[in-house]
Amino acid sequence: MKTVKDVSSIFRKELVGVYDTREIDSLCMIVIAEIAGTSSAKIKAFPELELPQEHLDAIGAILLRLKTGEPLQYILGHAEFYGSTFKVNPSVLIPRPETEELVEWVLSLVGNKHLTGGSILDIGTGSGCIAISVKKNLPGFSISAIDISQDALRTATENAELNNTKVNFILGDILNPQFEIEHSKFEIIISNPPYVTMDDKKQMHSNVTDFEPHTALFVPENDPLEFYNAIADFASKNLAPGGLLFFEINENYGEQTVELLNNKSFKNIELRKDMSERDRMIKAVK
Repeated sequence: MKTVKDVSSIFRKELVGVYDTREIDSLCMIVIAEIAGTSSAKIKAFPELELPQEHLDAIGAILLRLKTGEPLQYILGHAEFYGSTFKVNPSVLIPRPETEELVEWVLSLVGNKHLTGGSILDIGTGSGCIAISVKKNLPGFSISAIDISQDALRTATENAELNNTKVNFILGDILNPQFEIEHSKFEIIISNPPYVTMDDKKQMHSNVTDFEPHTALFVPENDPLEFYNAIADFASKNLAPGGLLFFEINENYGEQTVELLNNKSFKNIELRKDMSERDRMIKAVK
């Protein structure tokens, strides 16, 4: 019977060249913990723990998929974001820690302004992780969320039910905004739109480029800010006076995005770095 340590050695051998050693070890602990129904910390603390054959079979099946570069979150069918669990599949992006920082910024500013209610819109919601996390922490607000993908909205709706939240999901294309929205004016608009250029793609891991939805990732090389331009125009018309616009951005286009917002008469524009010291978020006021 194989132990946790044995399985870890197998993962290192089979996944070399796909991930670096630290990522391999992390993936291994997560997979064993998931299959064994315990915590990664416990698995890590007991390397001589023997694993039953049924667990080994399940782990082996996951390993085969990991070798193709398929993201573990898609294999398991879920991901953690801002303290909650979200269903994920190839129709939606996998939620990332940088986006958690955006949510934290939104919540902190709402707290500072002592707002207790109003309307918030999430543009390009994907799995619904932003809209749902905001709703869970700001239950007094009405939350709407737009996406161009019906499959993504289906997943987001399941996530709202999973997290016991009410979000108004809308099928629509922000580049051609002909959808109907409940509220005439929003206090806050948030978006993590597509922003990856073809040049950026060359630097990305294949488990992103080969598996995550391209419509949620990539923008034309000749117009990398097309979504920011469209969303800023939409926000100019649909934000309440003094309303807040939040973006997650491409780190290489921070100053250009600030300039775009300046040219559209937004004020109090703030460019913020993420935990890795990269330009990642922008806040602006109508």
